[in-house]
Amino acid sequence: MARQALNDPADIPAELDRWNWGAFFLNWIWGIGNSTFIALLALIPGVNIIMIFVLGARGSRWAWRNRAWRDAEHFRKTQRAWGIAGLLIWLAIIALVGSLIVSIPLALRNSEAYRMTMEAVRADEQVRAELGDDIAAGWWTSGAINVAAGGGGIAQLSISLKGSKKNGTATSHAVRVAGIWDMRLLVVVIEGSNAPIVLLNKDKVPIPGARLDL
Repeated sequence: MARQALNDPADIPAELDRWNWGAFFLNWIWGIGNSTFIALLALIPGVNIIMIFVLGARGSRWAWRNRAWRDAEHFRKTQRAWGIAGLLIWLAIIALVGSLIVSIPLALRNSEAYRMTMEAVRADEQVRAELGDDIAAGWWTSGAINVAAGGGGIAQLSISLKGSKKNGTATSHAVRVAGIWDMRLLVVVIEGSNAPIVLLNKDKVPIPGARLDL
């Protein structure tokens, strides 16, 4: 016999009364599809973190009550499909975010401003004395580069450095005029040191603790 809507959740078969991954992953979307509109609380900031776990724990009971199901197998297949869809969507989101995290440092590394920064760092005797002669860039590079169509642009970079003696971080600021980059500021901070090494400071920017303010 086909079950009717608004079943008593206490009547749910024991094998179906389990964690609902579809409700957990897709929360309010799953709620609309399963006539469980309490799931819309997941749209409220602050409440949403709690609600997704409540939905995971109680979602099966609510879905069993709020929709008509042909039988237990119909319910099981439908909830499994929601769970698989939710997992695939979250994996796609994680992959997209991961690709963005990886692509940003790679894009910065391929820039002229990055090349100029690393060349100046490797050529500086004081930096080599602190880090060692074999200075290499670490994996992480952050910052932003904006290039205008007319040949102008601004680059701000923070590059992790690795040396045979110590590690450090290079921070640079460069401007682009008529297609040519001009390094305006370059500071290296040695790991464990409170005194940064100022390689360039054309605009006389105050740098607390600097040994030399060019």
